[in-house]
Amino acid sequence: MKKPLIFLDLDDTILDFHWAEQRALSRTFREAGLDPQPAILARYSDINRSQWELLERGILTREQVLVRRFRLLFEEQGISASAEELGRRYEELLADGHRFIPGADELLRELQGKARLFLATNGCAAVQEARIASSAIGPYFEDIFISEIIGADKPSEEYFRRCIARIPDYDASRALMVGDSLTSDILGGLRSGMHTCWLNPQVRPGRADIVPEAEIRSLSELPELLVSLGLV
Repeated sequence: MKKPLIFLDLDDTILDFHWAEQRALSRTFREAGLDPQPAILARYSDINRSQWELLERGILTREQVLVRRFRLLFEEQGISASAEELGRRYEELLADGHRFIPGADELLRELQGKARLFLATNGCAAVQEARIASSAIGPYFEDIFISEIIGADKPSEEYFRRCIARIPDYDASRALMVGDSLTSDILGGLRSGMHTCWLNPQVRPGRADIVPEAEIRSLSELPELLVSLGLV
């Protein structure tokens, strides 16, 4: 039997993006003489998520997202600061360091040699390349697909077409997209005809218009899921 082709999202699937975001944002604010209050950090996270969803829908560009998320926060909170300058510094700090999602490093070791692994992320190239290098996960993957380099974003069919074009002997019936985002990972996987698995540790409510084939609470459940899907 051919090995399964497993596409793994990076942020909040393999590496803990929330931890990295809060750490980098706090440092950015302190350097600018601003108080990184928990409520403001939480509000930034909400705004940031909404801006990336607009990018996924093709409404905003990446460059617009990187500045607009800070501009909207500062306008809302009455903060006098440069969205452009703080945005650039935040990206620099975001690239510094990493923390794994529970079970991620164990999963990669377990699947190594048993599956063909691919990393699929919408993050900024410089940031993601630095985090991948810091975490030393690159060797686990046959290929790494960063949207800024690919030239298209998840969940677009173009993103997945460009990824698939780089994969020898690609077989959609043996491909699985695993990620924490319904609107990015799962929708993109569905559009490309892959199996889909939603990593949902917080037990967030689903959506009637985006229904994954499978849902797991932790990465430790993935090996058993591969068996149930007939991929191993």
